[in-house]
Amino acid sequence: MIVLIQKGGVVVLIIMLMSLVAAVIVIERLIFFRKIQIDETKMMGRLKATLEKGHFDEALSICENNPAPITNLMKVGIEHRAYSEQTIKEAVTAAANMEVPRLERFLTTLGTIAHIAPLLGLLGTVIGMIRAFGVLGSGPSGDPSELSKGVAVALLSTAAGITVAMPAVAFYNHLVQRVSHIVIRLENRVSEMVLLLVRREYAKQED
Repeated sequence: MIVLIQKGGVVVLIIMLMSLVAAVIVIERLIFFRKIQIDETKMMGRLKATLEKGHFDEALSICENNPAPITNLMKVGIEHRAYSEQTIKEAVTAAANMEVPRLERFLTTLGTIAHIAPLLGLLGTVIGMIRAFGVLGSGPSGDPSELSKGVAVALLSTAAGITVAMPAVAFYNHLVQRVSHIVIRLENRVSEMVLLLVRREYAKQED
């Protein structure tokens, strides 16, 4: 890698630094998504059984001990259970909107790296080609072998940019798709959670 940076110059160094940032983002996001991954169906069933018994403190404890987008929404809903259905829905929806930035954290940076890396590589290649062809402009004493070496070094920038961009694009698309699936599931769960809390509150009032 050191040799590559020495030959490619500042542009390749920047691309390598971008690759390091991209790697850190990907690792951090994969760990984050693994950490919040739970069996939502099982969790909702457990919370439903607890709420039907009126054990709200236990339900809140379950949510706090199993941090995930779905349990965060349930916690907000339980805390607002004494309010009207509309108020509960607004509170849960607001909580859902707060979850989205946490899910999308650093993805914009990763996407930017994926798009800029090949462009930087192309820029490095253009700069290298200008320098390489400067050998021919030096007159009859210009060495053609130096030209070929210069072109080869110039192309290293493009190769480095593409090498960084390909996995960055792949992971970016994967993470964006994962976020989209989570958001869709949250949207589908909002009505279910509100109905569950409101139904339980109505039953309590009738008793």
